Amino acid sequence: WEREAEHFIAHSTYEKPRAAAFRFALDDFGMQARLLEKMVALRCAMFRLAYGDQGLLIPRRLYDQLGGYQRMALMEDVDLVRKIGWRRLSMMRARAVTSAERFKDEGYLRRSVRNLSILFLYALRVPVATLARLYG
Repeated sequence: WEREAEHFIAHSTYEKPRAAAFRFALDDFGMQARLLEKMVALRCAMFRLAYGDQGLLIPRRLYDQLGGYQRMALMEDVDLVRKIGWRRLSMMRARAVTSAERFKDEGYLRRSVRNLSILFLYALRVPVATLARLYG
């Protein structure tokens, strides 16, 4: 991942700064984890909607242009990625491995449905404080 990140940074231009996100991966060896990783890859391919747990590489100039992270209880990563926009977001080949604990504790299907529901409610402009309570 280091070489890929270095290459991305070295080839970013000052005039047209871009951001990048890593592929999503879970620290679980089960089939449900692999299926979820494939679904997230599909979401990223179709909508260029990466979450913060995928790691974001954002040049300082672009970060400042976007106003940085908004102070929010939840969805600050989605807010920032939306401001970046799909044209300025590249998906890396390297993976960012994140904890599968919530998925294992709640069940993969239940947690995935909850996450998608919260994303949908956020798109409908439900207050972030309400979303944070639902997220758990």
